[in-house]
Amino acid sequence: MILSPQDIHGLDTRTGRPVRVRVASSIEQVDELPDERQTTDGTYVAPGWIDLQVNGFAGVDYNDPAASHEAIARSMETMVSTGVTRCYPTVITGAPEAMGAAIANLARTKETLPLGEVFDGLHVEGPHISPEDGPRGAHPARWVRRPDIDEFKRWQDLAGGHVRLVTLSPEWPGAPAYIEAVAATGVVVAIGHTRATSTQIAEAVSAGATMSTHLGNGAHALLPRHPNYIWDQLADDRLMASFIVDGMHLPASFLKPAIRAKGTTRAVLVTDASAPAGSAPGRYRLGEQPVDLTPDGRVVLAGQDRLAGSALRLDRALSHVMQLAGVTLADAVAMVTTNAARAGRVADRAHGLVAGDRADLVRFRVDRATGHILIDETYVGGRCVYRRGH
Repeated sequence: MILSPQDIHGLDTRTGRPVRVRVASSIEQVDELPDERQTTDGTYVAPGWIDLQVNGFAGVDYNDPAASHEAIARSMETMVSTGVTRCYPTVITGAPEAMGAAIANLARTKETLPLGEVFDGLHVEGPHISPEDGPRGAHPARWVRRPDIDEFKRWQDLAGGHVRLVTLSPEWPGAPAYIEAVAATGVVVAIGHTRATSTQIAEAVSAGATMSTHLGNGAHALLPRHPNYIWDQLADDRLMASFIVDGMHLPASFLKPAIRAKGTTRAVLVTDASAPAGSAPGRYRLGEQPVDLTPDGRVVLAGQDRLAGSALRLDRALSHVMQLAGVTLADAVAMVTTNAARAGRVADRAHGLVAGDRADLVRFRVDRATGHILIDETYVGGRCVYRRGH
C-alpha cells in the first residue's frame, strides 16, 4: 500500500527541541522547528518501541499452537497501545512438536494479519539452556536438551525464515559450533538461562554470540563472588544485554551498576511478558504450564513463588528504568528503540528519528505526577494504528 506523506509534530527526545517528521512508509524528512509554539503540551515524538522478548500478551499465550489468529490480533492491538511497533514473539522450551507448531502458527499470523508486521521476527528461547534449577528459570525441565543445528533448521523452515533470535546456554558440549552455524545465517545468538564458565562464555562470544538475554535473571540464587557468569557477561563489551525492568525481577542495586557496566548504548529493555500482561489477576498458561498473575503484579508458576515471565508493558519499563536507574528520557528511549534494533538486527530501525528509517513512531507525554509514559499515538510503517480515545 502506497501511503501519502504526512507530518507528525512533537519534541525530539534526544534534544528536547520541537520537530516536524514527514513520513510515508519510511521517514522522509526531519526538520527542527524554530520555537516551542510549533508543538503542543510537551508531547514527544520518537521511534516506536521494539520488544525483543514477549511470550504472550493480553491473555494470549504465544506458545500455544492453538492460539487463534483472532485472539493474537487482539493482543497486537493492545500491544501497539503501549507504544510497541515491532516485537519478537517468543517461544520457550517445550516438546519439539509443540514448539514447532507454535512457531508455525506465529509465522502465519505475521504473514496474514493486518498488524502482522508488528511481529518483526521470532525469538526462540531454549530448549538448549541449563537443566539446573535456578538458571533454568520457569522452563520445563523435561524438555531441556542439547543444541542441535538440525532442530534450528526445522524451526526456520516452519517459520518461513522468520526466526531472528535464539537464546541458549553455552555450557553444552558443541555449543560454539552451534553458535557459529546459527550466527552464519544472520540470526542473533544470545546467552541466557546459563551456568556457563568464564571460558565457555568467552568461547560463545568468539563464536558469534552478541547478546545476553534478561541478564541478572535465570540464575542461581547464590553465586561465587567472582568469577561468575553474570560478571563475565557484564564485563564483555562485545555483548549487548537485555533487562526486565518491572521493579520485581531486578533491584535498583543491580540495575544501576549493570547499566553503567554496559553503558547506555548496549543496554536494552524487554518485557519478557507472558499471557497475563495487560490482563486481570488470575490463572493463565505459559506453554504447557499454568501460571498465576498475583494481585501485586507478579507472574508465577501456579502454586509456586517462581517468576514465569512478567506482566510488564514496555511503556512502563521506560518509566521504571528512569526511576530505578536514574537514566534520562533520551537514554531510556534509546534502550527500547535504536539499541533494541541493533541488538535484534531489526531492519531499518537502527538510526532513530532520521530519514530512511521505517516510519514506526510514537507520540507520548510524561505524566509529571507519576512519571508514567502516556501514549497518544502509535504509527507502524507510517499507518496510525492507535490513537488515544479512538
